[in-house]
Amino acid sequence: MITTKKKIRVLVVDDSIVFRETLARELSRDPFIEVVATAPDPYVARDKLLEFEPDVMTLDVEMPRMSGIEFLRKLIPQYPIPAVVVSAVSANIFDALSAGAVDFVTKPDAKSPKNMELFIQELISKIKIASTAKVEPPKRESVRDSVSVGAITKSGNRIIAIGASTGGTEAIFEVIRSFPRNMPGIVIVQHMPPVFTAMYAQRLNNSCLMEVKEAETGDVVMPGRVLIAPGARHMRINRQGGRYVVECFKGESENGHCPSVDVLFNSVADKAGAAGIGVILTGMGYDGAKGLLKMKLAGAVTIGQDQQSCIVYGMPKVACEIGAVDKQAPLGNISRLICSYLN
Repeated sequence: MITTKKKIRVLVVDDSIVFRETLARELSRDPFIEVVATAPDPYVARDKLLEFEPDVMTLDVEMPRMSGIEFLRKLIPQYPIPAVVVSAVSANIFDALSAGAVDFVTKPDAKSPKNMELFIQELISKIKIASTAKVEPPKRESVRDSVSVGAITKSGNRIIAIGASTGGTEAIFEVIRSFPRNMPGIVIVQHMPPVFTAMYAQRLNNSCLMEVKEAETGDVVMPGRVLIAPGARHMRINRQGGRYVVECFKGESENGHCPSVDVLFNSVADKAGAAGIGVILTGMGYDGAKGLLKMKLAGAVTIGQDQQSCIVYGMPKVACEIGAVDKQAPLGNISRLICSYLN
């Protein structure tokens, strides 16, 4: 839960006057949010940013004259404001996150008051998280320098478990994009709603050397494969003979999340012990901290992203404070650090 002493100043950008005014009205009901201005397109938004200096911007993706994604690409290098993207269900969301948006929410069915209410609650929560985020211009992707894992693939029982939340989509990509095809199996929980986890897995699969897929119960964790927990389902690993198999299941939220990083990390501690490597990345809250400590106590190597490279230094901070992290590292060093432990 985010608490703030002063009101968070918000700029609402959306080309629909009805939706724009609805957002402004509903967000203003929260005692910690002040909507200081609205804008129908990025050109007006640019002027409003300079005039009102808001703390957070909500941004529609589909707009005339200039899309929200194009606006972010032009804006963030010059004016790194935390942005929460509001969009229909679309893979464009990941382009927006890549362009520098902190997080996203999906537009509700306008005919359903209940859906609208839940949407506003989620948007308020993400605005409050975004107000604490550190926004930096996206780095230009350099030529991928594949890291080497040498002879470790002969040891088939190694497993890497990664957990992330706000800012995690780009952080996870940064970690796994240079891994070779013979890397030990990887299991990931990224806090994300249903549908988007499959889109995200496909996006990573198109950009990485390893195979990446949304996990299904019965999938084998094997070298060269990355399994991402599906939205609204927890994921844990089990042992079948000499291999790990994932189980995806519906359950109560843990630490406010389903899928939960703790559920995954606890299972890796139980089933893999010292053969595991646990990695906790950027994100608000404390999900994964206790599970990472359990992994460490079971003999696993544990890594936490450092404060300077986190969009939100929440989950790694809590993990570090309770003694769950063997080594803190900048995001850009984590893939090589993992490989050094494997070798």
